[in-house]
Amino acid sequence: MEQKGTYTLNVAGLTRELKICLVNENLDIAAFVMFSDVEMTVACATELLKTVPEFDMIITAESKGIPLAYEMSRQSGKKYILARKSKKLYMQKTVEVIVDSITTAGIQKLYLDSDDMDYICGKKVLLVDDVISTGQSIIALEQLVQQAQGRIVGKACVLAEGDAAQRDDIIFLAPLPLFFKT
Repeated sequence: MEQKGTYTLNVAGLTRELKICLVNENLDIAAFVMFSDVEMTVACATELLKTVPEFDMIITAESKGIPLAYEMSRQSGKKYILARKSKKLYMQKTVEVIVDSITTAGIQKLYLDSDDMDYICGKKVLLVDDVISTGQSIIALEQLVQQAQGRIVGKACVLAEGDAAQRDDIIFLAPLPLFFKT
């Protein structure tokens, strides 16, 4: 991605300069990456846990949601499950759903194996991601949880990008603008 300056983000009591990156000829986004930013991950997990409903477990999609889901799991003592982007040798009887994300080229699939599906069954499930933009990753997670007969109690993220900030079905800490070219 070509860089086009920075955007100042204030979230969970912290400030970061996010690189503005080219998505296509009409759109740039501010790149929010929690990997390696332990301070940001801990602060955002702490703040989100203050606002989410009671839950039994967390699910996130591979890969950018992993640090947040892990830290929320660590702080709450509740298990988290990872929906994988590819089938692994240890995964038996996988269930798959399709996801079309703004930050990833092309169609992807998310997978859960039968052990994870069994664990989710009957649980109050919190869906977690770093950023919700189009909502496609969250929709894919919802489909997996529904197939596993879990009960979704909330959808949480650090940032709601673009129109996602207007949604009333997600919990988020701050909005993140999209940068349209005219």
